[in-house]
Amino acid sequence: MASNRKAAMGFIFITLLIDVTGFGLIIPVMPKLIEQLLHDSSISKASQYGGYLTLAYALMQFLFAPVLGNLSDKYGRRPVLLFSLFGFGIDYLFLSFAPSIAWLFVGRLIAGVTGASFTTASAYIADVSTPENRAQNFGMIGAAFGLGFIVGPLIGGLLGEFGARIPFMVAAGLALTNCLYGYFVLPESLDKEHRRPFEWKRANPVGSLLQLKKYPAVIGLVGSLILVYLAAHSVQSNWSFFNIEKFQWTPKMIGISLGVVGLLVGGVQGGLVRVINPKIGNEKSVYIGLALYALGLLLFAFASQSWMMFVFLIPYCLGGIAGPALQSIISGHVPPNEQGELQGALTSLISVTSIIGPPLMTGLFAYFTKPGAPVHFPGVSFLLGSIFMIASAIWAYVVLKSEKEHINQP
Repeated sequence: MASNRKAAMGFIFITLLIDVTGFGLIIPVMPKLIEQLLHDSSISKASQYGGYLTLAYALMQFLFAPVLGNLSDKYGRRPVLLFSLFGFGIDYLFLSFAPSIAWLFVGRLIAGVTGASFTTASAYIADVSTPENRAQNFGMIGAAFGLGFIVGPLIGGLLGEFGARIPFMVAAGLALTNCLYGYFVLPESLDKEHRRPFEWKRANPVGSLLQLKKYPAVIGLVGSLILVYLAAHSVQSNWSFFNIEKFQWTPKMIGISLGVVGLLVGGVQGGLVRVINPKIGNEKSVYIGLALYALGLLLFAFASQSWMMFVFLIPYCLGGIAGPALQSIISGHVPPNEQGELQGALTSLISVTSIIGPPLMTGLFAYFTKPGAPVHFPGVSFLLGSIFMIASAIWAYVVLKSEKEHINQP
């Protein structure tokens, strides 16, 4: 049984790695493709449309992640995961051959509807994990993400020299190959006796969250998780803008820094989590990780030299021990036949943070860097992110303390 679980984790890691690599391939060339389709060389206008494309994807994920999560509780994880990978392949093909900007939106909408690879993978990991190794296994998602974001953008940048559409074609090939790989190799993780009927009233963002009300600790911890993801957008949405404004970084330097981020994230979530978490437990991992996140963001906000950003990445990325531990605590409160529903609800909420977070963080950056700003402070978004991380730690502490007191009541 242990051998089968280990093999299954290997399959899911490879699946996610190929998936993230495909996504990373298109990052360096997406602005160039948008410029070509708009017949406009303005990076400002291209970034505006890039934001709209991200919004279209996030909205579809918000609506459809609970549907696919509930479907995986009824039919199993394997078919839903394969459907998701196939959808990504079709999306990349649309992007590869898009004759107009409208076709890019069609592709992104398709990807948003079918994009449940991480949702279903999370449910899969919960299925094959024991309470002792659940956090370490969830760390595999972060490791795949980190490694994929080292390999993907690097290859994408090189392929982009041969044309803006070439990386999209390669990404399509990777996604469809991944689907084929999963069809022949990936075993099912959810036994038929642990499945449940599909219900539309539960297969929507509101319904899936209402179902979680019967697990008060889960609802409480979801609030903590939302703050973490909102805080993360202070980095995801502002990293390039901040370092160009503050330190005049070139695209090459930004690419190098993202490679360092991928290396650190992969090392922390794929290696350190497996060592630290069993020694100190999930709860302490959450508090220590969130404190390190907050420290890293605070240091980013007040960095005065370019090299400091690389050094300060260390405490920030070490904060990555919090995510798998928090997700492990949450999934540990939910039975096997509701893991898909849980992960679908979480993905919907994460999509909401992807709608709210970028305009909040970039808006703050724009306000405090424009001419006539009350104070010139490019790091303001990092400071807000640090506050969110501290608030998340306090929130988690209150929820878990309340749960313990409830359990200990006679």
